[in-house]
Amino acid sequence: MNLNQQQTAYLSDTYNRMEQKFRAECHRMNGRIPYISIDGAYPTWDESMINWWTNGFWGGIMWQLYHAENNSDYMSEASCLEEHLEKAFEHFDLLDHDVGFLWLHTAVAHYRLTGDPTARQRGLRAAAVLASRYCPAGEYIRAWNRPGLSQMIIDCVMNLPLLFWAASEGAGDHYRQIAIHHLDRVLTHIIREDGSCNHIVEFDEATGEVLNIPGGQGYGENSSWSRGQSWAIYGLALAYRYTKKTSYLNAAKTVAHYFLANIALTDYVSLIDFRAPADPVYYDTTASACAACGLLEIAEWVDELERPLYEKSAWKVYEKLTHDFSDWNPDRDGILQYGSAKYHRAEDRQVPIIYGDYFLLEASLRLQNKAFLIW
Repeated sequence: MNLNQQQTAYLSDTYNRMEQKFRAECHRMNGRIPYISIDGAYPTWDESMINWWTNGFWGGIMWQLYHAENNSDYMSEASCLEEHLEKAFEHFDLLDHDVGFLWLHTAVAHYRLTGDPTARQRGLRAAAVLASRYCPAGEYIRAWNRPGLSQMIIDCVMNLPLLFWAASEGAGDHYRQIAIHHLDRVLTHIIREDGSCNHIVEFDEATGEVLNIPGGQGYGENSSWSRGQSWAIYGLALAYRYTKKTSYLNAAKTVAHYFLANIALTDYVSLIDFRAPADPVYYDTTASACAACGLLEIAEWVDELERPLYEKSAWKVYEKLTHDFSDWNPDRDGILQYGSAKYHRAEDRQVPIIYGDYFLLEASLRLQNKAFLIW
């Protein structure tokens, strides 16, 4: 992206503050895996939650910073987290569709940057877990482990790069085909004509028949959960990267246009749900940060006349989040404020959440052409 002198200075300043804060947090972690900062501090890590879906993002932050700064402290911290995650394989029955979030940011990133063979094996093992969740009748990857329910969710598109990576590593083309089948069902059942998205689709696993399209982590049925929209923007753009199927890029663009139309009404920060009641106002900055990365991914694949829409919009989001929604005090944990996991749950609504910080860092590095592809 071509930035003017003022933008370049602002980007440099915010990145320097970001790196300073992450460096301070790295020295405070002591082997913990962060999730939500409470009153400016990450609490004691509960090892019983080793399979929790966000556990890879701190490793992703560390590997991105190691790549950008060549500081061995970041590599050491990321490697320590990866060792912790090894325990999650001991309880593989608790793992679900989110294994990409866990091991793309840790083992696969490790392997891509260093060639470590143990990290490669961990990544391939995670990919096998994800592929094992494929439901042939409906041609989708089953989400969660809810008894009696077979569901697909939009979140899974962000985990599919694990299958594309495994296929490229010789695990078999069926990994790639599983990912493509799932993506095609996303276009059929999740992406709506106006660019909004369903979150969840329930199936009869034996026949592949759609049984229900319930509400999810947004306001309710037929609403528009913003982080789901951002998963779709970024995940479908990444799907184009790996397949060059124009239907995926076109869908990513359609969802992006819907997302941008909505955040333009709230000064480029996203609400939790674009179809929730006007009052109360609940934000989810993590959706904005993820969407910014997705917009920059789209920009890589469109022509020069289209590119400014996505790059300039990503910049507006980044500028808003870093100026109005970030805590730069290095003595406090968590940068991006007002992240929300779920509309109807107060304890993790409008709080600092680790994946918000990951996507904010990735957006910053992408804008500087310093990121490496972790997906």
